[in-house]
Amino acid sequence: MNLNIQKPIYLMGGGHGRGMRSTFCILRSIIKDIGKVKPTISYVGVANGDNMVAYLMISIMMKAARKCHVKRVLIASKKADIGKAREALQSADAIFMSGGDVDAGMKILEEKNMVSFFRDLSKQDKLFFGVSAGSIMLANEWVRWRDPHDDSTTELFPCLSIVPVICDTHAEAEDWEELKAVLQLKEDGAFGYGIPSGSCLKIYPDGRAEALGGVITRYIRQSGQVERQANLLPIDHTK
Repeated sequence: MNLNIQKPIYLMGGGHGRGMRSTFCILRSIIKDIGKVKPTISYVGVANGDNMVAYLMISIMMKAARKCHVKRVLIASKKADIGKAREALQSADAIFMSGGDVDAGMKILEEKNMVSFFRDLSKQDKLFFGVSAGSIMLANEWVRWRDPHDDSTTELFPCLSIVPVICDTHAEAEDWEELKAVLQLKEDGAFGYGIPSGSCLKIYPDGRAEALGGVITRYIRQSGQVERQANLLPIDHTK
């Protein structure tokens, strides 16, 4: 299955603790994969309201992993210059989507008329990668509860669909409750990936999926039930 992307998409689990060292190593591989000596990476922080602390933390980590220039692109702020943001994204070699809140981030992109712009960018020679909520935003869709105390109020909402998968991140301690909720609202045959802390799901332009940094949990909906599948295991490229 060939996807409408030019470079691989990297969906990182993020999280804290033991996953930080693995995430650092994955970042090194991602930045190398951009294919430039010192690439320019646009940092998109809509999922956390353009939080400066989050930007500083991630940008320092990226620069420590490999030589790169990380440019903060402001979109969430009411004072954000969307024209300037579009120019920065257009000129970047890679685009990074930050963690935060998936629903809030998508609402901002919709309000600022940026959803189709991001989808068009993905068809160009740019590498997209995300962490936590940013990974989910790059995928197909996610779930919200109209009433957080009533499971009958769950509903799906669209994400950027830059990569046609359903995924959740660093939710292994909750046994992937939200991922299962998404799949339960889908038709039979729908497939989902659980990306633990310190792991990354790499999707190639031809549709192949590869686990980096650790195993990826997989679920499928069939016969009306969400069932666990065999894990996606990292490939040992040294063999």
